[in-house]
Amino acid sequence: MKAVILAGGLGKRLRPLTNERPKTMIEVCGVPIIGWQLDWLARHGVRHVIISIGYLKQIVMDYVGSGAKFGVSVEYSYEDEPLGTGGGLKITRNLVRREERNFLMLYGDILTDLDPSRLIEDMESNAGDALGTLAAIPLRSPFGIVDFDRGRAKSFREKPILDEYLMNAGVYCFSRDIFDYLPDRGSLESVTLPLLAKENKLLVSAYPSLSTKWRSIDSHKDIDEAELEFAKDVPDIRMVTS
Repeated sequence: MKAVILAGGLGKRLRPLTNERPKTMIEVCGVPIIGWQLDWLARHGVRHVIISIGYLKQIVMDYVGSGAKFGVSVEYSYEDEPLGTGGGLKITRNLVRREERNFLMLYGDILTDLDPSRLIEDMESNAGDALGTLAAIPLRSPFGIVDFDRGRAKSFREKPILDEYLMNAGVYCFSRDIFDYLPDRGSLESVTLPLLAKENKLLVSAYPSLSTKWRSIDSHKDIDEAELEFAKDVPDIRMVTS
């Protein structure tokens, strides 16, 4: 199984940290996000990874190199200008060989410990006309919630997990045929996924366990919260080149 990491984003909301490094190189517990991701993929048996890079791409390449120190083999795809998540994935088409029927994909700002084998199994067991399956996890509220009765506050919950709702975790297993549905420039989320859903070609692999760890690093506060959540899981990787 091959995996694609979309790591070409500018990370504007993380400035000034991203003024001199791409978002995927932001450190959590001393390890860049991309390092966490490659370690996670290797631990789940993925040995071949494509990284789609653009903004300050050389910094990613200097850190990751061939991928050998992570136990994977890495190829690179280059965005000469921002193409969006759909376009960023589409330009990897020639690196996903025709004999590789399915592949994993994740965004370059996600930390998680979910088991991707469920995505792969769901995709392979529904190999009819489905073109992809997405991981869905319990929704974490971005705000504190107040519980009240008859107009009076009873309790407060700080950013609780709303387990009755599931959200897109940004981790997918796609058929190679997905490339025919991708825009040259634009968003996977707003262009391709709604089209697949409309055509009934998108599966959902639910991860309802509240113990699944997951963070999207979109703000400075996200870094602080991720360091608390993942502090016991730091891979033995440091800021060195391979």
